[in-house]
This record gives sequence, C-alpha cells and structure tokens, in this order.
Amino acid sequence: FQVKIQEFDLDSSLLAVMVPAALKTAGEISCSVELSRRSTRAGLVLADAVARLVVDKFSDLTENFTSPHARRKVLAGIVMTTGTDVKDALVISVSTGTKCINGEYMSDRGLALNDCHAEIISRRCLLKFLYTQLELYLSNKEDQQKSIFIKSERGGFKLKENVQFHLYISTSPCGDARIFSPHEAAQEDQGDRHPNRKARGQLRTKIESGEGTIPVRSTTTIQTWDGVLQGERLLTMSCSDKIARWNVLGIQGALLSLFVEPIYFSSIILGSLYHGDHLSRAVYQRIAEIEDLPPLYTLNRPLLSGISNAEARQPGKAPNFSVNWTVGDTGLEVINATTGKDEMGRASRLCKHAFYSRWMRIHAKLSSSLRSKIKPNLYHETKQGATEYQTAKECLFKAFLKAGLGAWVEKPIEQDQFSLTV
Repeated sequence: FQVKIQEFDLDSSLLAVMVPAALKTAGEISCSVELSRRSTRAGLVLADAVARLVVDKFSDLTENFTSPHARRKVLAGIVMTTGTDVKDALVISVSTGTKCINGEYMSDRGLALNDCHAEIISRRCLLKFLYTQLELYLSNKEDQQKSIFIKSERGGFKLKENVQFHLYISTSPCGDARIFSPHEAAQEDQGDRHPNRKARGQLRTKIESGEGTIPVRSTTTIQTWDGVLQGERLLTMSCSDKIARWNVLGIQGALLSLFVEPIYFSSIILGSLYHGDHLSRAVYQRIAEIEDLPPLYTLNRPLLSGISNAEARQPGKAPNFSVNWTVGDTGLEVINATTGKDEMGRASRLCKHAFYSRWMRIHAKLSSSLRSKIKPNLYHETKQGATEYQTAKECLFKAFLKAGLGAWVEKPIEQDQFSLTV
C-alpha cells in the first residue's frame, strides 16, 4: 500500500494521520476476508460432520439402508453439540418424509401428525427430546446435572451455555428456498439474477395429496373444519416458511415456551441444492424488517451451509410413509403420512396429544414456580396462555404481510380444541 506524496499537495501532518489509517483499513479488509474464508472452512467442516452423523445413524437404524423403511426422498436430522469438538456431537433425531395428512383424517383430539415432511418431523423429535430433558431435570438431584437445562434467572429454564442444535436436511426445504434453486449451484453462479421478482419470498403452502407448493392467496385464507371435511384441500405451510417461523419464535413451540426460554438452531445444513442467497432469503432475510418482538425473541440468523459432496437426487416415486427416531428410542416409528398415524391406526409418539400429556405432568410439578399462572384446560387455550410467544407470532405474521409476502394460513381451530385427563 503506497501513497505517492508528490501527487498530493497535502501537509505532512495530515499525511501522518491518513497513511496509517489507510494501512489499517487495508489490513482490516484483508483480515476480514481471511476470517470469512476461515469461518466458511470451519462451517464446512461442521456441516460435513453433521451430515455424516445423521446419514450414519440412519444407516444404523435401517440395517445399512437395506430395510424397506430406508426408502426415502428426503432425510433430515438434528445434531446437538456441547462444545467445539465435533467428537462430542450427539444425533438427537433422524426422520424421512415428503407428504402431509389427507384432510379427512384430521384429528380433533391431537392424535394425527399433520405434516410428515422430514425436517418438520425432526423438529417434533427435538421437542420430544426437550420434554425428556426437562423431566430429567425435575426427577432428582443427580439427574439434574445430566440435563441440558439450567434454571434461568428470569424464572423457568434455559439451555446450558454451550448447547447448540444443528438441522440437517438432505435437500433444500420446500417452498421459497427450493422453488428458485432446482439445480446444484455451479461455481460461476453469481447469486440470484432476479432478486426482486414478485414471486421471491412469497409464503407458499403444501397441497394435500401432492408434493409441490403454491403461493398463498392474496387475501387471508381461513380454513374451516367442515370445509375441509367436505373436500376442500387442507393447506399446510411450506417447510421454508416454517423454518423462517422457527427463526423468530424458536423451535420449542408455544407450550414449551411456558417453561423454557426460546431455543434457536445454530446452523442449517443442506445435503444438496444449497444456494446461499435463496436459502438465506427464505429462512430469515425476507422478514429482516420484523419489529416489536418481545424480550428474548429475536430474528435468528443461523449458519447456512452446503456440504463438500452433495447428495445425489433420490430417483423414483416418493414413499407414502415417514419414519422418525429420537435419541433414547429403541427403533424407528413408521407413520403413514396420509393418515398421520402408524399402519395399525395408532397415534404417533410425536403427536400433539402425547406432548400435551407430558406438558401437563411437568406443569403439575412446576406450576407454583412459574411466572405465568395458567390453569390448563383445552390445548388451544394453554397455547394462548403463552402470551409472549403469541405476541412474537403476531409480529412474525405482520412482518410477512408488511413485506407483501402474503398471510400465514393456519389449520382449522377445531384441531386444537381438545383436553386431556392425565
């Protein structure tokens, strides 16, 4: 870096300030480029390790991919790290699936899984794990140490310092992240050539009995129980939209937010069709203008990464089943995605009903020490009692509307009007 003094008519005292400043700036630029290179490399090492762990666990669970239930289009999983060493990583969940429930099988008792896309199921597995960890904390002093939770100074619980969750999906999530990236990115791809096209960032829904997504209607869509039972197609928000939602509301959902502080993914790793610009827009950038979030809620911007060797596309027809496994389970659970239950018609271990009964048992132990006093009754009412979570959700929906990306489509309210006797 040189300054030719003869070309400038500057006094030397000014130069004495300018030259070191310019040198410092040049140094900072090269330093930040090097840092970003290094962080990309580190990100790739993490991404490859997470992908490997999930695929290996799926192999273990399917007799080296030979079992009939190893058939899949999309594989997802969540890995937990508790420090910088990937050797300490633990696979929390593994799941497959690409389909949603058929409207006629909806349950008004929380017994059916609505959405069997792999990454949605993996997040439900994570919820199951979080319940187990809370139960562990509350069981006895010895087990308390083993739990990933510690008491929060604000009341309730929060994750221990270094606990992080990483989401792996074998391909880009359906909806906004995938619709504009149907192929692997070539080295020379220079970002999105049409970033401002109206379709970019639109909320999209999965369609019942189909595999694609369609943009939401420009007016608010209210789905009704009787309408769906009479044959209206049940709409479910796309995986891109749900991941964006988790990046604001957290992955713990409304019920657990009554016990624990929001929990966010630290990274999202794709095994194929990774396009940084499309994925970042889909999962957080399109709602960058979100405002008025309650305390502890934020717009989370996780590390996004592809892997070194992209997974080959899975040819053939997508199976109609979805499998799930959570750490601690003896084997895979197989769910018929059309009915949202297993082949014998039994409810999944991941269904709302199962989680609500675990929630109720924890609530009975904790109710005296909780900040918000809730008298649990209907599932829907209990969720509404998570006031900060509901406020954050309103902010999220407003952010999508304000950005001109459409209105979030919710399931018929009757789905959540059930209660339990524990």
